Parts: sequence; structure tokens; C-alpha cells
Amino acid sequence: MSDPEAHPASPLSSPPERARHGVRRALTFWRRSVQARVVASTVLLSAAVVGIVGAFLMQQTRDGLVDNRVDKVVAEALNETADVRTKLAFAPGTDVDESRQQDDLIEPIISRGASRGFAAILSPSEATGGRLADGGAKFTQGLDLDSVPLSLQRHFDGPASTAWTFTDIRTTRPIPGLPEGPGIVVASQVTLPADNNDTYTLYYLYSLDEERGTLALVGRALLTTAALLLLLVAGLAWLVARQVVTPVRMARRVAERLAAGQLQERLRVTGEDDLARLAMSFNQMASNLQKQIRQLEELSRLQRRFVADVSHELRTPLTTVRMAGDVLHDARRSFDPDTLRAAELLQTELDRFEVLLADLLEISRFDAGAAVLDAEDVDLVDVAHRVVDMTRALAEQRDTKVLVTGPAHACLAEADVRRVERIVRNLVTNAIDHAERRDIHLLVGGDEHSAAIAVRDHGVGLGPGESAMVFNRFWRADPARARTSGGTGLGLSISLEDTRLHGGWLQAWGRPGEGSQFRLTLPRRLGQPLRHSPLPLVPVDAKESA
Repeated sequence: MSDPEAHPASPLSSPPERARHGVRRALTFWRRSVQARVVASTVLLSAAVVGIVGAFLMQQTRDGLVDNRVDKVVAEALNETADVRTKLAFAPGTDVDESRQQDDLIEPIISRGASRGFAAILSPSEATGGRLADGGAKFTQGLDLDSVPLSLQRHFDGPASTAWTFTDIRTTRPIPGLPEGPGIVVASQVTLPADNNDTYTLYYLYSLDEERGTLALVGRALLTTAALLLLLVAGLAWLVARQVVTPVRMARRVAERLAAGQLQERLRVTGEDDLARLAMSFNQMASNLQKQIRQLEELSRLQRRFVADVSHELRTPLTTVRMAGDVLHDARRSFDPDTLRAAELLQTELDRFEVLLADLLEISRFDAGAAVLDAEDVDLVDVAHRVVDMTRALAEQRDTKVLVTGPAHACLAEADVRRVERIVRNLVTNAIDHAERRDIHLLVGGDEHSAAIAVRDHGVGLGPGESAMVFNRFWRADPARARTSGGTGLGLSISLEDTRLHGGWLQAWGRPGEGSQFRLTLPRRLGQPLRHSPLPLVPVDAKESA
């Protein structure tokens, strides 16, 4: 049986994590896909247009259905009222009983309403507090008298003309042909001779259920049409976007191959449209770039070969000149003062010339990719102390001190000790040149992933943007400033190349008047990627002063 703790749950095992992962993938797809954004934008805009047009059509359809229904029911109610008034005009005022005359009046209307789909109410028109008189009203059985709005009832508290309004029909039991729901009420006044010519109100209630069904059918048809139209628009947008995006994606892939060094890659040209002309222009641009890059590579190769050949060929005459200079330098005590000074200057410049030739040869090896590492475990604390011993005479000459601050234990890194010492020596001599007679501090630190050395001086510092230019070949912040250490102007460039050869970092920080700090960071093991440095790039004292 396996231990459940030996197999930890996947980070996507829980539903919230899977949901967040899905959302991130969707957002990534949305950001990277032009085609998806074009299709979505087109569909959304089309949906907005279809929605506005659909709402307008529904409004027009509803208004047309309702207006047509209102015209019909009002005309039918007026006809019914006209028939009633004609019948009452020929009725005797004394021979007929009041209740019998009301029944004779409303019953035929109720009977016709049952076949035509409307209900009728006959109610006295005298003031009843805004409510139909339950005892005096005669109406279609099953109809709820509250179906007549109070506003219409109050309208007929006194003499009034025919009026109508919308209502919500309610029933106490089903009425054939008159379902519950929205409806129209039309009302007119009549005079009964048998009731001392008193005025009564006739209410006709018609249902709008058929119109509601028709409107629902139209709405469903519009929704179906809109859905099919949006699907068609989405398909068309996808097809059009694909026709445009596909060449762009092909161009992106070819551009990535060109960036990777495959300069022979070209786009396939089909047709004569704008995209085809774009592909032709892209291919022409790639051909010109390939030509220019090859020319630059050839020039660079010739330049590297020239530097290497010149540096190598100069060694033979330099050796001869060195031998003559050594003879003169050894015999300088017997010379007059001017000749003595000339012999010392000759020896100094010959030393500098030899260093310059060595640096040029090293640069040419870096440019040719011929530099290799002789890696071993190197203690950076020992390297720092050895460099201090090497540069002590120069530091005393410049009236400054180089102090080492590091851990008591070894700080190991897999590196080429000769190149690491050269990097640190170049940084220290550069700091001595710019320290302005102030102390220089070498800081050594390390952790389980990386080791670092930082060289801190409190001299003139670096201006804005100079921390990125300080590693350029022969670059100087102040061209009028002399190199007292005898440097060639290639030391920091060689140091940067040595650092890159180790897979490390060489970084600079500076501020005018507050000095500068150079930090070398190396991985504990060659090939191990660097993620951080154990020493800060910005000095602590600079942070405190800021």
C-alpha cells in the first residue's frame, strides 16, 4: 500500500484551483488571439444591433396588435350599446317591471358575449364610493367585479361619454372564451325608462390573450432569427478574421525563425492582393537583412582576425624592444637626468603596451568564441585577500586602503580562479583610480545557490545611465581623467566577458558624489541559473543617506 503523503495532491486538484487555472488560460487566449477578439467584438456589436432592431419590431408589433384590438372591441361595444339604446327607446316606461327590464337588457348581451368571447356588467351609475354595487349590478357569472378599474368606475359617477381602458381580467370560475389575464374594458351609459329614467353603465370586458399569444409567437420567431443571424455573423467574422490572421501568424513564425538565426526563411506568396504584397515586402526586407547581417559578420570576422593578427605580430618587435629597454633600464644610473627619465618612461610604457596586447588577445578570443574555463572550487574569500595583496602597492601610492569584509568560513563557487581573480583585480584597480583617497571595501557573501563579491568605493561615483556604459570597451566617464593604475580601458569589458562565461552577473551602481559599487555574482555550480544575489547592489550606507 502506498503512503498517501508520498503523492501530494496536484495544485489543480481542488475545484477553485481548476476554475482559476481555466480563467487564466482563457485570459491568456483572449490576450494572444486577435481572431477571438475580432469575432467576439463583431458578435457583441451585432447582438446589440439585433437587440435594438428586435425591440423596435416588438414594440411596433405590440402597438399594432393592441391598436387593432382596441378599435375592434370599441366598435363592437358601441354597436352593442346602440342596439340597447334602440331597444330601450321602444320600451314602455310604465308597463315593464324595473328588474325585468334590466334582465331583458343584460341577458341577451351576456348570451352574445358567451359566443363572442366577452363579458358584460350592468351597474347603476349613481355614486357608490368608487365601487361596483354588488347588489345592484348584473354581470356574467364567474366574473370578478374587481376586474373593472376604479378609475373607470369613478369616471361614470356622473354623466359621461363612452370610455375604455386596459385591465387585468380576474374570474371566480372559468368563463368560456374569456381567460384570465390582460384585457380591455369599454363602458357606456344607458337610461332605463322603467327606473324613472335612471342612468346605468354597461361594461364590456374583452380579453387580450390572443394578442399576447401572437406577440409571444413573434418574439420566439425574432429570437430564433436573431440566434441564427448571430451564428451566421460569427461564422463570417471567424472566416474573414482567419483569412487576415493566418498570413500574420505565418509572418510571426517566420520572424521568430529569422530571429533564431535561420536567415533563409521566407513567406510563401500566393495571389496579388494586399496580403500577398505584404508577404513580398516582408521577404524583401528579410533578404536585405540577411545581406546586411552577412556583411556585418564578415566585417566582424575581418576585424577580429585583424586584431588577433596585429596583436600576435606585435609580440616579436615588442620582445626586441623589451630587451633593449631592459638593458637601458638596468643602466639608467649612469645616465644624465634627462636620459634617466626617458629610460624609466620607456620601461613604464612597455609594461603598459604588453598589458594592452594581452588584453587585445583576450578580447579576440572572446569574440571568436574560443575562451574556455578551467573550473574548480574557488574560495572567494581567499580571492579577495589575494587581490588586496596584489594591489596594496597601488593603493598605498594613491593613499587609500582596501578592506575585506566577509564570512569566517569559506565561500565556494565552481569557477576559473584565474579569471575570477582578474575580474576582482580589475574592479579593485578601477575603484582605486576613482576612490579619491577614501577607503575601499570588499564585501564577500554567499548562500546555497550563489556567491558574490562587491567592491565599494566612496569616490566620484557614476552619473545617470553610466552604470550601463561603464563596461563598454575604452569607455571613460571623464576623458580628461588620468589612469594612474596603467589600465588599458579594456579591463571592465574583459571582466564582463569572464562573468558571462561563468553564467554570472556583473553589475554596477553609482551616484555622483556618493561613490559606486560593482557586484560580481557567480552560481555555486556552473550551468546553474542565477535568480538572486546574496549581496545587495545598492550599498546599505547609500540607502541610509537617501
